[in-house]
Amino acid sequence: MPRATGPLAEALAHRTVVLDGGLSNQLAAQGCDLTGGLWTGRVLDERPVQVEAAHTAYAQAGAEVLITASYQVGYRAFAAQGRDRDTTTALLHRSVALAARAAEAADHEVWVAASVGPYGAVLADGSEYRGRYGLSVRELAAFHRPRIEALLAAGPDVLAVETLPDPDEAEAVLTVLAETDAPAWLGYTVAAGRTRSGHPLSEAFALAAQAPQVIALGVNCCDPAEVLPALEAAAAVTAKPLLAYPNDGSAWEAATGTWWTPADVPPWPTAAWRRTGARLVGGCCRIGPERIADLAREFREDGPPGESIM
Repeated sequence: MPRATGPLAEALAHRTVVLDGGLSNQLAAQGCDLTGGLWTGRVLDERPVQVEAAHTAYAQAGAEVLITASYQVGYRAFAAQGRDRDTTTALLHRSVALAARAAEAADHEVWVAASVGPYGAVLADGSEYRGRYGLSVRELAAFHRPRIEALLAAGPDVLAVETLPDPDEAEAVLTVLAETDAPAWLGYTVAAGRTRSGHPLSEAFALAAQAPQVIALGVNCCDPAEVLPALEAAAAVTAKPLLAYPNDGSAWEAATGTWWTPADVPPWPTAAWRRTGARLVGGCCRIGPERIADLAREFREDGPPGESIM
């Protein structure tokens, strides 16, 4: 089946669309080595067939959007590892091509979303969970611009601007999006009812509320318990479709390079998320194909968001 032919924004106008889950955990489950500062970018570079296999696993689970392996691919970070600019650009293009191949092999329509990770991701030190990098909005825009341009040249259906900890970085990315006029969603990572950098969610969401390029906004890579309050804050300032793809409640320990995992992971109140306006729902780190299959089945059975039952 060909990739989804209609704009993702049109689908979001009338139904919930299922996102994929965490790429890193699926690659690890397939036996890939993610050590080192390049993380999933290392697998994209060295074992691209494994990246396509991970995308395929999510498509087979029912995911309708595949997010590319470009989250941690940055020109500066890859230059430090001996890759020249052309090589890094080729890897960004490859990330889209691999997701596209998996989408085209699926038995249902699938959109390809090019991941635009935060500046902190390329530092590989957990900075995306803190923000406040000491860079100006202009400097952050200069960082994001070439990556976004390279990804768009590869022909994704939408940009997945994700795991932003800081409204300053959101402002920078929105500046670049306005230059390109490309459709995108925007996801903050949040904790304790605020952005990871400590800013009020209402202010953070308001930045993107009027941006015509943004087709959905919300949260990702956060504790599931943070999702509903964040969606409510977003719904108070925008009528755009909302998005939610949390992790399993684990916290990343940058010093040790490990996850701290809670003893109990509570059920996700997805019906409440959808009633609040969530139209893009999936998983982030440590959420695998089985959970995505559950979501796909749940949404098929429940019908349109307004008919969901807690």
